[in-house]
Amino acid sequence: MSTILVVEDTEDNYDLIADAFEDEHDLVRAITGPEALAQAATIRPDLILLDMGLPVFDGFEVVRRLKADAELVHVPVVALTSHAMTGDREKCMEAGCDDYLSKPIDVRELRGLVEQYLANKHTILKG
Repeated sequence: MSTILVVEDTEDNYDLIADAFEDEHDLVRAITGPEALAQAATIRPDLILLDMGLPVFDGFEVVRRLKADAELVHVPVVALTSHAMTGDREKCMEAGCDDYLSKPIDVRELRGLVEQYLANKHTILKG
């Protein structure tokens, strides 16, 4: 079973993600940027789903710090954001995110992304 760090401060969004994955993966939740960094360092997740609009400091700062950490640089980060304007995807990718999904979350699309990243991790580990 894979571990997914879900960094989401909105209860409804977290509940949607939890309903989609909690039976298949271990989910750990963080609500703020500092909490996300602390959880990532402690649990070493297989994947991070990162809300880009967080309290304390935003998802852009979180992903920059994650990707600067030699122990966490290889953990895939999928940005989840309500910022869906032209250029927002590029900003997330430039900050260090591996993928991007705009809100409202399409559960089927999210499931596809999650399974893609987790399958790649398991393939790499076996190889």
